[in-house]
Amino acid sequence: MSKYVTAAEAVKVIKSNDRIYVQAAAATPTVLTKALAERASELRNVELCHLHTEGEAAYANPELIASFHVNSFFIGQNVRHTIASGNGSYTPVFLSELPHLFRKGAIPLDVAFIHVSPPDSHGYCSLGVSVEASIAAVENSKIVIAQVNPNMPRTFGDGILHVSEIDYLVEVNEPIHGHGSKEINPTEAKIGELVAGLIEDESTLQMGIGSIPNAVLAQLVNHKNLGLHTEMFSDGVIDLIENDVINCNFKGVNRGRALATFLIGSQRLYDFVNDNPFIEMRESSYVNDTSVIRRNPKMIAINSAIEVDITGQVCADSIGAKMYSGVGGQMDFVRGASLSKGGKAIIALPSVTKRGESRIVPYLKQGAGVVTTRSHVQYVVTEYGIADLYGKTLKQRSDELVKIAHPDHREWIEKAYYELSHFK
Repeated sequence: MSKYVTAAEAVKVIKSNDRIYVQAAAATPTVLTKALAERASELRNVELCHLHTEGEAAYANPELIASFHVNSFFIGQNVRHTIASGNGSYTPVFLSELPHLFRKGAIPLDVAFIHVSPPDSHGYCSLGVSVEASIAAVENSKIVIAQVNPNMPRTFGDGILHVSEIDYLVEVNEPIHGHGSKEINPTEAKIGELVAGLIEDESTLQMGIGSIPNAVLAQLVNHKNLGLHTEMFSDGVIDLIENDVINCNFKGVNRGRALATFLIGSQRLYDFVNDNPFIEMRESSYVNDTSVIRRNPKMIAINSAIEVDITGQVCADSIGAKMYSGVGGQMDFVRGASLSKGGKAIIALPSVTKRGESRIVPYLKQGAGVVTTRSHVQYVVTEYGIADLYGKTLKQRSDELVKIAHPDHREWIEKAYYELSHFK
């Protein structure tokens, strides 16, 4: 019997009370999740768990609360409303640890929804642009349903599956999810310039997507022999790779290869990584493993934050008690870079929010989560400068961080902190 079925036929195997893992980011199999949502009236208490996903999350409609529950390991914009609506929850987990939750049985899985390239002549498919925890999900699910798409790039590394490991194949032919690059504003450009000044030749980079990472990358055109070992990257690295700025020749692990666990960008990025052996897509339990990361000399971790208090505590997952995103891989790379020979862990953020509120604060908002502790922080960068907190006392840290806050906020930040603090 052929494994090829329609999406509607494939999701008929889902039962009430099942738990489904959904592949993440640009590889989100939205044809499958939409077909599942159309069965809402027949199902009760089906849990969909995943990292950040792209596209419409039809199952996350609060009106379907009796049928579906969303368990986010990293909260994306398309499901953020579920936390307040009661049809969603958040499970804090380092990205490096997520595959182990499935392998250890802490979160048993019934079904995995994945998105793959068509089988090659030997029967092998590729998970393409998003490996993260999907291999562990496939290994530990009772049923695997794959959305098969000729537009999915074939990538090297861990994300290779034989068709025998898949129970149902649903053919689609549509673009995978993507993001275009936004214009870099003057604040972001200044931050990029300052961060780039901390990066030496022969360093290995970890950074995400967005305007600040792109601003950093734009400043690296005259650097030499950089490496790439990052949980994700986007279009910004392509020119640097093609111009031999990023060649990965001085990495400590996977030398000569750029490492990531998922990608998201434009069609140019997907064309670039397709069948490109320079790019290795590995599981997050490897890419984000601190003991692996630290083996790269001059490892540079560039991450962002929602707010940073003037002792160095970094909140990156919530706005007060309101969950916004997740822990992700920030601590994996902050610690890995800190332990690397010559490595640097950098938190880069604008000094104020779009509303003009300071992001350098005397104390975090009530209920805010500490993703990176004050003991782990090394550098904090805003458009007003670089605060080097390594080895600094609380008083020295506060002096450093006040200097890089927006000038309009410096006085009250310092005053508010010292009125409440016993640390002099």
